[in-house]
Amino acid sequence: MLDTVADRLLAAVADRRDEVARLTAALVRIPSVNPPGEAYAECCEALALRLGKRRFRCEYLRAEGSPGDSDAHPRLNIFCRHESGRPGPTVHFNSHIDVVAAGAGWTVEPFGGEIRDGKVWGRGTADMKGGLAASIVAAEAMIDEGLLSAGAVEISGTADEETGGYGGVAWLAQRGYFSPPRVNHVIIPEPLNKDCICLGHRGVWWATLELRGRIAHGSMPFLGRSAIRDMAAVLDRVERDLYPRLAVRRTAMPVIPEGARASTLNWNSLHGGEAELASGYPSALVADRCRAVLDRRFLVEERLEDVRGEFVALLEAVRRERPGLDYSLADIWAVDPTMTAPDAPVVRALDGAIARVLGAPSRHVASPGTYDQKHIARFGHLHDCVAYGPGRLELAHQPDEHVAVDDLVQSAQVMALAAGRLLGTLA
Repeated sequence: MLDTVADRLLAAVADRRDEVARLTAALVRIPSVNPPGEAYAECCEALALRLGKRRFRCEYLRAEGSPGDSDAHPRLNIFCRHESGRPGPTVHFNSHIDVVAAGAGWTVEPFGGEIRDGKVWGRGTADMKGGLAASIVAAEAMIDEGLLSAGAVEISGTADEETGGYGGVAWLAQRGYFSPPRVNHVIIPEPLNKDCICLGHRGVWWATLELRGRIAHGSMPFLGRSAIRDMAAVLDRVERDLYPRLAVRRTAMPVIPEGARASTLNWNSLHGGEAELASGYPSALVADRCRAVLDRRFLVEERLEDVRGEFVALLEAVRRERPGLDYSLADIWAVDPTMTAPDAPVVRALDGAIARVLGAPSRHVASPGTYDQKHIARFGHLHDCVAYGPGRLELAHQPDEHVAVDDLVQSAQVMALAAGRLLGTLA
């Protein structure tokens, strides 16, 4: 016999074990690959068809004018809302519907949605169609058990998270869809392990560094200036000076894995000189251009202007050693670190739900990279937002991506309990 309302809700989710696995598999079979942004409409229609049966009001929202939006690949989002009919807060589950390309190395069909050995296999199972399916089953269980007695629950499927989220959550947040008082609490079911609550993420600064030299005949390089040699001097200075400084900076944020608790710099790409001729021979020229793209991830204890200023100071130091060094530094993209308070309502609700479902305390973590929480915080000005969902982050974007069915069920139970507490249905 079930003793409490919470027990009843947990049992209702557990009874949907096969359903959450099948729903995950069905979503995986829609190959919503981004870039370029395929099958968004098909994915949104599948969500509307399912949620409409539970009296969700579903709205299709195309992010016209956003990066990548076109008639061939419209940036389509779906926003679904179920009203209890009584005043109260709104709990929102947000999942991105786009997945990265499958790539090589698979032993199963990437978009087959195979269910085998207690797992669902395929691209997007972990990141993050499994989380989307779990949130849907959690909400449906609440509704079917008559436990949505106040407020509202929302579920969104949004575009383009894998390419920055500007055709999805950013566009919607700028239009008030993720702002109080319309919505109060947001859970993003990203794959960060079922016992972890992700409070936020490090900051990011992407920039292009271009060095300009002087072209000359390759047999007489002394008549020119090699931009590649200048870039080598910059790279050497970064190795000797900047990397050691970054390695000793540590954050109080609970970033995982451990190596990401320090500031980091990655060179995304490096291009210099002229391309080889069609014959396969090189051009006999001194390289007058060399370009590098840098990816700097920084800590909540650092400021963006200081991060950029530190790199400019390094370039100026190289210029003093190599008079005539000609460089330009152009920002590509920057986002400040984001972190929800560990005692925020959504965190406390998930803490209690994880302890109840898993029988162990939750872990608070932060992500080394960014996800759509950044847009909800800076454009929506809503800070009761975290990532919580099934799946293991290390499986995302990998061949043979999969999610355990047990994890889908237990994370759905956690989400249902947490939503019930935030809505006041559960004590």
